[in-house]
Amino acid sequence: MGSARIRWEAGRAAIVAAVIVACPAAGSAQSLPADGTVPLRAAIQEALANSPTVADAEYSVDAARQQVREAWASALPDIAGTLSYSRNLLVQEIFLPADFFPGGTPGDVRPIRVGSDNTWQLGLTLTQPLFQYEVFVGVGAASRYQAVEEERLRGTTQEVVTAVRQAYFDALLADAELRLLEQSIDRVRRTLEETRAQNQAGLASDYDVLRLEVEYANVAANLTRAQNAVAARTRSLLVEMGLPADGAMRLEGRLDDVVPDSVAANTPENVDLILLAGVPGVLDRSLEDLLAVAASERSDLRQLRGTILLEEARKKVETAQYFPKLSFFGNFNIQAQENGSPNFFGENANQRTKASAAGLRLEVPIFQGFRRSARVAQAEASVRQNEVRLGRAEQDARNQIRTLFDAVGEALDRARSQHRAVQQALRGFEIASLEYREGIGSQLQVTDAEEALRQSQFNYARAIYDYLSARAQLELAMGSVPEAPDQFPVTWAR
Repeated sequence: MGSARIRWEAGRAAIVAAVIVACPAAGSAQSLPADGTVPLRAAIQEALANSPTVADAEYSVDAARQQVREAWASALPDIAGTLSYSRNLLVQEIFLPADFFPGGTPGDVRPIRVGSDNTWQLGLTLTQPLFQYEVFVGVGAASRYQAVEEERLRGTTQEVVTAVRQAYFDALLADAELRLLEQSIDRVRRTLEETRAQNQAGLASDYDVLRLEVEYANVAANLTRAQNAVAARTRSLLVEMGLPADGAMRLEGRLDDVVPDSVAANTPENVDLILLAGVPGVLDRSLEDLLAVAASERSDLRQLRGTILLEEARKKVETAQYFPKLSFFGNFNIQAQENGSPNFFGENANQRTKASAAGLRLEVPIFQGFRRSARVAQAEASVRQNEVRLGRAEQDARNQIRTLFDAVGEALDRARSQHRAVQQALRGFEIASLEYREGIGSQLQVTDAEEALRQSQFNYARAIYDYLSARAQLELAMGSVPEAPDQFPVTWAR
């Protein structure tokens, strides 16, 4: 939509320069200012640094990386060493016929000691897989699992950023409603004071005073509710940032002052709000372009595609159980025995013996019930199940993109309309107040004009809130939310 393109006016260079100065350098560490003022950029970076959800996903990625290492270990040699010592408290004896020995009497038996008081044994074994199909497909499955976990981390980070944005906009809206309510109370109070003065001069009736007192009481009654809403929204934002909920914080930017159609008309704080809200120039792009970006970048779709690949790899792992396994093995052993006090491996070479062997081992699976075929069928069913889920998720994503795209345009149009309404309502209140002071207007006109001004200001702040929120949600739906501090824009992009 060409009408939505931001107009770059003559003063844009100064505004952009101010924004760059106000924004921290990409990737630089931030700490909350001493006065408690927290811009949106700092809130996002604080959340990324403190979020337990992001930390949980990062640990899952670390665990997945170790699973890949574990899978590769199955293809490497397995070397094991053993060392044992035993002391025979009673050395075993066996009986042999006496005539086996010189001078023995036929028919008698003689006990013979077998072994020594001390026995040492040292062994070393080596096993090297030569052909195990399941090992190689297992490495692929572990790598795909790691890819799924990395994508889950990416999606989690995007959700945290969006949650902080939304919480910040919620707090700004509550702050705007409180500030506008206080302005409304002040206007009604001034009108009430003027009416009381006119009443004392005989220029206004008691009814006019009473009506304004009721109006003032009705408006002021909402003040505590608005203050509580600001406190609640601030606590929610602190929680999203990973900070204690009882902290104090001031926000930067004012929704009721944001002008979405002109960068030069905004303060640097409000420019930063628009910069960080979401997809820049979103209404200048076609819906088809946004859908294409979502199809390739949206995290939940990428996770499902990765899960399908993972289940296909698992199917290959289960199928590999039908293949034979060939491995090489070798071993080396040293054994020593001696009587009397222990002397490691003895002093006499005749007390030690050595043995070694090497060979190939072939294992051919023949029948294991129907376990293997059942596992292959389960993996195949999981593949098909995730394909169905992917199809539904793609439909939901397209529907969500269309809805949010329309919401951004509707909110922007509403903001433009409400901006004109605010200007007209402000002018109407000024006219009604002037006529009332000059005695040619009624107090009822002033009251109606003030209420119209208050409502139009609320509506404008709400429209800007809806516009920024829809952009943030649209960027999440597209899967293009920045995932690191240095990826956030610091200048306005055409």
